[in-house]
Amino acid sequence: MTASVRLASGDTDVAEYVWDPAELPRTVSPRPFLHPVRTLSGVRVTDVMPGDHLHHLGVSIAVPDLAGHNFWGGRTFVRTAGPRPLDNHGVQRHDRWDARTADAVEARLVWHGADGGSLVRERRRIAVLPLPAWGCWALDVAFTLENVTAEPLSFASPAVNGRPGAGYGGFFWRAPSINTGTGTGTGTGTTVASAFGPDRRGVRWLHGRTADWLALCGHGAGRTRWSLLFVPADERTRADPWFVRTGDYAGVGSCLAWERPLVVPAGETLSRRIITVVADGTLGVAEAAELSTAALQISAR
Repeated sequence: MTASVRLASGDTDVAEYVWDPAELPRTVSPRPFLHPVRTLSGVRVTDVMPGDHLHHLGVSIAVPDLAGHNFWGGRTFVRTAGPRPLDNHGVQRHDRWDARTADAVEARLVWHGADGGSLVRERRRIAVLPLPAWGCWALDVAFTLENVTAEPLSFASPAVNGRPGAGYGGFFWRAPSINTGTGTGTGTGTTVASAFGPDRRGVRWLHGRTADWLALCGHGAGRTRWSLLFVPADERTRADPWFVRTGDYAGVGSCLAWERPLVVPAGETLSRRIITVVADGTLGVAEAAELSTAALQISAR
């Protein structure tokens, strides 16, 4: 049975962390994830197992190629053959809690390869940061991945393996789209979203580039509008390029291995931290810039 915990901003439940997704098929690379995530007014800003990408699971940490194991889900891009359905899906399993409160969780996870062996041990912290002066809140996601094998581990992406522009892998947020009423997932509808950064607007200028923050704005049924503001919380995360989609679907990721593999030696770690402001309405550039500063300030307390 699936197990989850709710996280609140004050008295309002704003996110659900599914720490034991027991019923997921192996082909989606089962892993803990956040869904639903909502604005303070209740607008949902995540999607899970949409019809266009069944392996997209709300907000999660996912890697398409970790030493040949698929922790992203779906098909694997093979340099000489393109996308192929392979029996190489890994799974992330919750190990234990370090802390649980109404607005934060700290957990230990183990990443098991397709053969069942342990590749990575993870320390994950998820916290809700209230931003009452702005009428919104922020989701703080930090993770540290430790190589527990005796050999270096290579984190890669389809782009590394020969598919240009597909450098995804790491933190990924699948946003909702408007449902046309067909299929089994909400992702079968038309996506209405826009993306912008401090000085650029549109996927063409943001995808594969770095920026101090990135905003994704959209609307759902009933013209309810929402905004997500992604803010790297440290220099290492800030150096990772963005993966951005607003057309066929809406999603944003921070990429560990955009053009070349990220190799972690045996016994070593990598850490990343992303703060995402979750707001009702549509943000403008000036407001997003001020909010990004406010989110970083409150996260440092």
